[in-house]
Amino acid sequence: MKRRDFFKTSVIASTALLGSSLSASLTTQPITGRKIAKIAFPEKKPMITYSDRPPLLETPKSVFTQSLTPNDDFFVRWHLPDIPTHIDPDAYTIKIDGLVDRELNISLKSLKHDFEQVEVTAVLQCGGNSRSAFHPIPGGIQWGSGAMGCAKWKGVRLSDILDRAGLKKDAQWIGFNGLEKAAYYETPNFIRELHLEELDDHVILAYEMNGEDLPYLNGYPLRLVIPGYYSDSWVKMMSHITVTNKYKSLFFMDEAYRVPDNATESETPEKHFKSTKPITKMNVKSVIGYPENGAKIAHNSQLVVRGVAFDSGLGIKDVHISIDDGKTWERAILDHNAGRYAYKAFRFGFKPGKYGKVNIMAKAINRLGEEQPLAKDVLWNHGGYKYNGIDVVTVEVV
Repeated sequence: MKRRDFFKTSVIASTALLGSSLSASLTTQPITGRKIAKIAFPEKKPMITYSDRPPLLETPKSVFTQSLTPNDDFFVRWHLPDIPTHIDPDAYTIKIDGLVDRELNISLKSLKHDFEQVEVTAVLQCGGNSRSAFHPIPGGIQWGSGAMGCAKWKGVRLSDILDRAGLKKDAQWIGFNGLEKAAYYETPNFIRELHLEELDDHVILAYEMNGEDLPYLNGYPLRLVIPGYYSDSWVKMMSHITVTNKYKSLFFMDEAYRVPDNATESETPEKHFKSTKPITKMNVKSVIGYPENGAKIAHNSQLVVRGVAFDSGLGIKDVHISIDDGKTWERAILDHNAGRYAYKAFRFGFKPGKYGKVNIMAKAINRLGEEQPLAKDVLWNHGGYKYNGIDVVTVEVV
């Protein structure tokens, strides 16, 4: 499929989806009770669909049994509804300006041939992933556990591009803007800023994902990759980088994607904490991909629980599994490490010897000893961000 024809196909699919009535076009997903659309967006399998404009697609939980998430199963999160209907890769450029010695307009061809090519395997996760698990449920997209994925990203170090442009002495902040636009002129553009102190060699501008061009809905032809950070900082369809000496007040930096600025990053529904700070680094988390919630398991059969665990890049040390409601825990087997920022796939085998319902619980622990809390112990914030309660899947042994 030609990239420029993407939204011709997408519009047809969306029209069919809406025209046939949303409820009629959805089927129940047994894992979370959510719905998987029968109609797929281009380059994607059928996914849990919250909106077609902007596209908001969640990965089914059953996908999280492997260290890399296939491109056609990878979740999609856009903020603004006006996305380019076509992109010509031969004419596409990214502009670098502001406090630099040389303003640059770099083409995709130049990025691929005039700079060192690097790869990093990293988890991309929406800050609101699992928002629907908070009690009470905050406002916002009611994601289940599938607003996340892990991919091998290929591109060019951001630091190499900035070195080519040359930073002036008073340079402090890097602003990023993509091609998505608001439908209403007073709505702010989705612009993010990064302080130079946050920049390292793992931050790249990526044009490939798992060995292929970026899927259109995941930011084709170029996106920012900041391993260990939540996805709100990973700007898609990158078009413009501006270097400044002062922080610029922006809606998506100063109002959205923020948590209470206190030791626990928490508050109560009755009393919100006044001072806030942006969400940045991800906390420790694991998700069970198999078995599915509600699955029927044969008594004394060999069941292998599978899932993935990750954090901000500190590294996963252990994943523990409990089948007795948390009274005892046993270590799962961790698969080969694909990198500090990647999923750590895990598996745990046992024979269900007790009839009836069994709760399977997974708890990840990183190298600093940080571990997932029980769901009842997850502290609340009004944005519904950074949920990382212990995952629980209930099966029936028959």
